[in-house]
Amino acid sequence: MADIDDLLADIAAGPQGPEVGAFFDFDGTLIDGYSATLYFRERLTKGQIGPAELFGTLVEVFNMKSRGHDVTRLVEVALEALAGREVAELEQFAAEMWRTRIAPKVYPDARRLVAAHLNAGHTVALASSATRFQAASAAADLDIPHILVTEIEDEDGVLTGRVSGPILWGPGKAQAVRDFADEQGVDLRESYAYGNGTEDVPYLEVVGRPRPLNPDGGLTRAAEERGWPVHRLERVQRLTPVNVVRSAASFAGLGVGVAAGLGMGLLNRDRGTALSVAAAVGSELSLAAGGVELEVEGAENLWAARPAVFVFNHQSQLDVAILAALLRRDFTGVAKKELARDPSFAAMGWLADVAYVDRTDAVAARAALAPAVEALRDGKSLVIAPEGTRSPTPKLLPFKKGAFHLAMQAGVPMVPIVIRNAGAIMPAHSMLITPGVVQVAVLPPVNTSRWTAKGLDRQVTRVRKMFLDQMAAWEG
Repeated sequence: MADIDDLLADIAAGPQGPEVGAFFDFDGTLIDGYSATLYFRERLTKGQIGPAELFGTLVEVFNMKSRGHDVTRLVEVALEALAGREVAELEQFAAEMWRTRIAPKVYPDARRLVAAHLNAGHTVALASSATRFQAASAAADLDIPHILVTEIEDEDGVLTGRVSGPILWGPGKAQAVRDFADEQGVDLRESYAYGNGTEDVPYLEVVGRPRPLNPDGGLTRAAEERGWPVHRLERVQRLTPVNVVRSAASFAGLGVGVAAGLGMGLLNRDRGTALSVAAAVGSELSLAAGGVELEVEGAENLWAARPAVFVFNHQSQLDVAILAALLRRDFTGVAKKELARDPSFAAMGWLADVAYVDRTDAVAARAALAPAVEALRDGKSLVIAPEGTRSPTPKLLPFKKGAFHLAMQAGVPMVPIVIRNAGAIMPAHSMLITPGVVQVAVLPPVNTSRWTAKGLDRQVTRVRKMFLDQMAAWEG
């Protein structure tokens, strides 16, 4: 039995209800690695770290590893360098770091573990020495309602360079959990805590069900001494020679399909023929080379009502090949203008006569969508991601109204395409493909003939719920 199955069985057999707490460390426990390292590396790359901060950081890292110092002075060095910066600026930076750097580091099974505690009705909290900037997005994405972190002081939205309250490291984290349990009426004797570092021993000792997760050597020894069960979550190994070759072959396969389509289109002087060949041949070659298998439910709905606006949840660059394999012919799309220069997309985009939208200019974006409405009225289907961008995690982002306006204006049905596991096989902002199965559910067409501009918000909510319900059904 895998470690995650042991953990889930333990939760199911244990006490239920809000008086039971479930506390999760962040770095090394929920994510593979350390968010502070990712932040430091990003700031260093962007030239935001001066010599004094760099030297101070290196000294304190040495002191922690070689002399057993706690994290206090390292945190002080980092915060002193941030003094004078605006909270809003840091929040924007944190959101970008979550999307591009930290979200891909979340252990897939950590989601299942947190969900199991939520389903058991437990009071779930993230407890970490990290700051709110580092941890808040992860907590929100994992649906963790409570956050116990090292808070940073600010005055009128400007950072002072000092902490506000204790640093939640070692005994500090343990005390924060005790205080939280008193406030929330949580029985710590029946509660769970997950951590990975030697410094987490005092925190784990607070609860009756300590669960070292991905522990370092010191915590592993401490767990053996105390009889604590040790568990590990695994990440998919992506950077392997086989995956590199498969990924290159997948992109090449898509290119071969596009080239074949262009050749057939020139021979027949027909752009539609070119797209059909490119979509069919390119997608098959690309998915086969990458070792990606599609399991499709409701395939009949792809053809039940055309033309239509096909909407899909967007997690991966792999979605291009998936949608081409599904739709095959007579479709166009809407994409952000940056993709017009993306060599892996531009050729297929040209064949499909994709409308490119500048998301920073609302007026220009609306003008760019006019040809899409005409294409729908002329019998060509439209494919669009209502989230507007790739989600960095399996969680569905809010839907924008553009696709719904287009379907209403053209008077065509909307067909939801729900995709599962594409982001796990090829994460957002990654060029590497890991072989696996992508599940697809094509839901029945949604009639838009009675939609009105006034009631469009309701329709957006309705269709998004169809995606959420399908995702929940897959999760069992």
